[in-house]
Amino acid sequence: MSKAAVLDASRPDFDQVIQDIVDYVLEYDVTRSDEAMQTARYDWMDSMGCALLALGYPACTRLLGPIVPGADMPGSGARVPGTAYELDPVRAAWNIGAMVRWLDYNDTWLAAEWGHPSDNLGAILALADYLSRKRISEGGEPLSMRDVLIAMIKAHEIQGVLALENSFNRVGLCHVMLVRIASTAVAAQMLGCSRDECLNAVSHAWLDGSSLRTYRHAPNTGSRKSWAAGDASSRGLFLAFTALRGEMGYPSAITAPTWGFQDVLFGKKPLALTQGYGTYTMENILFKISFPAEFHAQTAVEAAVKLHPEVVGRLDEIDRIVIKTQESGDRIINKTGPLDNPADRDHCLQYMVAIGLLKGDLQAEHYEDGVAADPRVDALRERMEVSEDERFTREYLEPDKRAIGNSLQIFYRDGSCSDEVVVDYPVGHRRRRDEGIPLLKAKFERYLRGHINSKKAGQILVICADQQAFEATSVTRMMELLQP
Repeated sequence: MSKAAVLDASRPDFDQVIQDIVDYVLEYDVTRSDEAMQTARYDWMDSMGCALLALGYPACTRLLGPIVPGADMPGSGARVPGTAYELDPVRAAWNIGAMVRWLDYNDTWLAAEWGHPSDNLGAILALADYLSRKRISEGGEPLSMRDVLIAMIKAHEIQGVLALENSFNRVGLCHVMLVRIASTAVAAQMLGCSRDECLNAVSHAWLDGSSLRTYRHAPNTGSRKSWAAGDASSRGLFLAFTALRGEMGYPSAITAPTWGFQDVLFGKKPLALTQGYGTYTMENILFKISFPAEFHAQTAVEAAVKLHPEVVGRLDEIDRIVIKTQESGDRIINKTGPLDNPADRDHCLQYMVAIGLLKGDLQAEHYEDGVAADPRVDALRERMEVSEDERFTREYLEPDKRAIGNSLQIFYRDGSCSDEVVVDYPVGHRRRRDEGIPLLKAKFERYLRGHINSKKAGQILVICADQQAFEATSVTRMMELLQP
């Protein structure tokens, strides 16, 4: 009779990946980078603008508020910008995160994995407001917006560095797992957790694995992709609170043979980390300034808008429309056939290009059923040919470029054609910051004034116009101004 293997129950040290994340959030001084701090202010403004804009869409607002009626915390809970909700911080994080992400208009990070690091703002802002109100009730001082920026930079960096060389999407996992991991780490630090408690918390974030990408792809694309990140951010905050209560951790959550994250969910491959944590991600973050569109399509829509004046009067003369894109864009948003809902349309390269050609613009309302019913949209889609351009793919992955190129060319039935319009970098890219930031500020003001009363909006704009004033503002003051 064979003897069963005897398992060694000796508890190992925490995985190095977990230790590096925790040591970064506890020890690294991100304020050494003026660029990161300034960019974080712009990122906060952009995220809040996106969140307030989302309040105009019933599909979003019907999901907001307490999970059951009456589960409010008036006077002590975390406030949800643009609403009257005061909730427990975990539920508030869900609300804020869903609002920021709803319209696919907040920041983006593109590497081997994709994502939207400002999704972590759900946990950060909800916790900052809750802790500030708690401190004031105990005779202490509230957190400042400087504290919020520091937490944002660290969350961005954790999510961004993990995404550089690790393609979770290729094994079918959704990038929101990185939101949960980053939110857990920064929330644990904000709560004052010890190093051991932070390690425990982050190990739980890895144990959770990830949701599937099913809701992001045909034929199942749907609105869950608009609240999945808020869900992940709130889960991270929940895990940080749980660790603060003394819940144990799981040291080899990533590397344990058979049962760890790598063996179960990552094809038995070790995670690849080629650089340490600093301020790289925030300094290089991509903003969606021009269009609320999946980022791989941003430059394609810009090309379509440039061709709009030539094309709009010749729609019936078009024979074919040739789109060249990156491998990632070709793989995830090259989509034919009927499109079922707005979430389906904002992840369809052909749909977004068609709207750009027809309207010379692309806004959130253009994904709604009324616009999609225009027969010209599908007529244009049917004439489109999409293929990968190897240069776009190569420069997409080059660290000194991180380009997101697309090209567009129209061929007419009479044998003529338009110029090939090539756009390598979107307006929200670091290489176009000087051009993009004034547009980002205008975007923020437009959506702020669209939802917050004139007096409060004016006060917020004054604060946001100056780095020192912004950093010195208390979280409670900012959240008061963001109430309707």
